[in-house]
Amino acid sequence: MATTIKPLLTDLVSTVSSVPPNYVRPESDRPKLNEVTFDHSIPLLDLQGLHGPNHSSVIKEIGEACQNYGFFQEFFHLPESERLKNYSDDPMKTTRLSTSFNGKHAQHMAINCYPPCPEPELTYGLPAHADPNVITILLQADVPGLQVLKDGKWTAVSPVPYTFIVNIGDQIQVVSNDRYKSVLHRAVVNCKEERISIPTFYCPSPDAVMRPAPQLIDDDHPPLYRSYSYSEYYQKFWKRGLNAETCLDMFKI
Repeated sequence: MATTIKPLLTDLVSTVSSVPPNYVRPESDRPKLNEVTFDHSIPLLDLQGLHGPNHSSVIKEIGEACQNYGFFQEFFHLPESERLKNYSDDPMKTTRLSTSFNGKHAQHMAINCYPPCPEPELTYGLPAHADPNVITILLQADVPGLQVLKDGKWTAVSPVPYTFIVNIGDQIQVVSNDRYKSVLHRAVVNCKEERISIPTFYCPSPDAVMRPAPQLIDDDHPPLYRSYSYSEYYQKFWKRGLNAETCLDMFKI
């Protein structure tokens, strides 16, 4: 057995006093943290109301959040007894969420670790982008870092205990014919604390045909996007290059 053990990433980061040159963004593409605003108005919704007499009002609130922000926060502080109903030691156990799509959709989960950065003004955790999928559900714990582009300004999303952050992906923008927005967002780093975020991405099946919903098309609202398969979109998204924040324009009519 080797007498030495390679240092963990966190140990290596603690010895770094400046951002390595390969990770320094061009001056025109830096976070400009002093210009970021703090907005506490991103809607906070309790989706339990969907199962009671407030169903219609909750649906309306979701729609308004998707139109005005492209993001909302979902309150999920359920009693432990409720959470344990879906707990299992069996990783193959199915639940209603995974079975209701008949296995035709894709779900991806990531765990992002952003160590403390000695010069957070020079780089990003993740640069600005829009998500190519249908919807993303994010747990960002208690360390801020998520920022959303709202009215041309970057806005920090302050963590709220016991909430998930839900953001609309490109496919919802297409199906809604631009009524709902897939907005640009990014992750910034800080010099004091490690940040962990856990996003879950929900995607259509690769052969799903995406297009504006016929019910949303009329003489005053012509279709803005052509039909395409999600596989085509996904491939173009990853080939778009590092400087392209989204590829929706490639599919516009």
